[in-house]
Amino acid sequence: MQFRYALVYVCVTFAVLLFLNIYCSGASQRLFYQNKQSSMVEKCQLAAADIATLEVLNTTNVSETVNSMESLRVSRLLVTDYAGVVLYDSHTADSSLGSYALLPEVVQALEGASGYDVFSWEYHDGIMLSRVATPIVSYGTIVGCVYMMEYDAQQGGVIKTLQQNIFAITLVLELAVIVFSILYATVFSKRLRRVLSSMRIIRGGDYSHRVVMGGNDELTFLGDEFNLLTERLQVSENKRAQFVSDASHELKTPLASIKLLTDSILQNDMDQDTTREFVSDIGNEADRLTRMTQKLLSLSRIESQQDGDCEITYMKPTIDRVVRMLTGLTEKNGIDIHVDCKEDCPILILEDDLYQIIFNLVENGIKYNLPGGTLTIRTFRQDDNAILQVADTGMGIPEDALSHVFERFYRVDKARSRSTGGSGLGLAIVKNMVERNQGTIQVESVAEQGSVFTVTFPVFDPEEDSL
Repeated sequence: MQFRYALVYVCVTFAVLLFLNIYCSGASQRLFYQNKQSSMVEKCQLAAADIATLEVLNTTNVSETVNSMESLRVSRLLVTDYAGVVLYDSHTADSSLGSYALLPEVVQALEGASGYDVFSWEYHDGIMLSRVATPIVSYGTIVGCVYMMEYDAQQGGVIKTLQQNIFAITLVLELAVIVFSILYATVFSKRLRRVLSSMRIIRGGDYSHRVVMGGNDELTFLGDEFNLLTERLQVSENKRAQFVSDASHELKTPLASIKLLTDSILQNDMDQDTTREFVSDIGNEADRLTRMTQKLLSLSRIESQQDGDCEITYMKPTIDRVVRMLTGLTEKNGIDIHVDCKEDCPILILEDDLYQIIFNLVENGIKYNLPGGTLTIRTFRQDDNAILQVADTGMGIPEDALSHVFERFYRVDKARSRSTGGSGLGLAIVKNMVERNQGTIQVESVAEQGSVFTVTFPVFDPEEDSL
């Protein structure tokens, strides 16, 4: 592929250089043409002006006048009368004296208006041939013509040498372009194949592979972006594998309990009360499985959704609804709930999302609180942010566990979490929902004193946002 592009590039470059070669050659010829025309016309006009002063144009008078002009250095010079009869010819060996000068330049000059100069120029194989004819005008009448012809091999050689040099430079440049294109295509193809080879390795599942490009060009940037993408794929794959492992482990425990309980019922003769107790335990484990699968589905739904629909929502009504829903759990655990909404600010979030965030935080604050403890829910505004805080007076979270509490299936006290029906997914769901709605969540905890979860959302002020 790259060699094909290199070939196209070489052809285009060759065409450009060929055009420049032709243009430069033509430009050099035009330059010599202009210089030669100016020089020849000036000489011819001087000769015509001197001859025009003669009272009578004849061979003797014209010869004397022309011979006195030392500056006239041309290959051949002719002087004719008004009829085109040659009165003077600088060539003695092949003289056309007395005959008609049927030269195109002479005919045009004799037929033209006063002061009309005719110039022609030819160049061929290092030889430059220039011709000029100027009418001899006396008292406004054309009485004759001066014709000059110059055969210049020296300046023609200069033109030929210049053109040869231009051609040589063009050829060298084209060869350099060809070599550079081949080398560039080879190196580019080699580096591109390295990227393609790495893609095939990644496609095979080896996310630890990295491509090393070197350099500082576009392919290097492509390699860097490829490595960043590979790192994200590796992180995602690790999380997926960890999630599958954790989910399998968490689902295995209640299933094993159910299996053990059913085997005990089938293999042992039990009284009705014991059987009822075992069946109740089976129901509890089934309820636990149901809650876990519902939260897994909820977490999957949240992660698959994109930022989109939202509405203006106030936190106070949602907090009151959550507190009413959890009244039975608070009474059962002897928890006293305090709601302190100093300033309820509007935020952009679906009410269902806000409800689930608050419900999970308050439910955790009740379940993991101490009997007779207190749970405080506060809302207030801080600059352009709306703050929601849920503080409990429970046992607190160890410092080394604070950075893991939002991970899936992570539980600080596994024994107590199972006894309360916890799955380790509630805070992971909360974190995903908060971040999906442009918010942040933090936790602070002190051992034996309790924990404080702080959720921050940007305030939505309709009047300011409409400006």
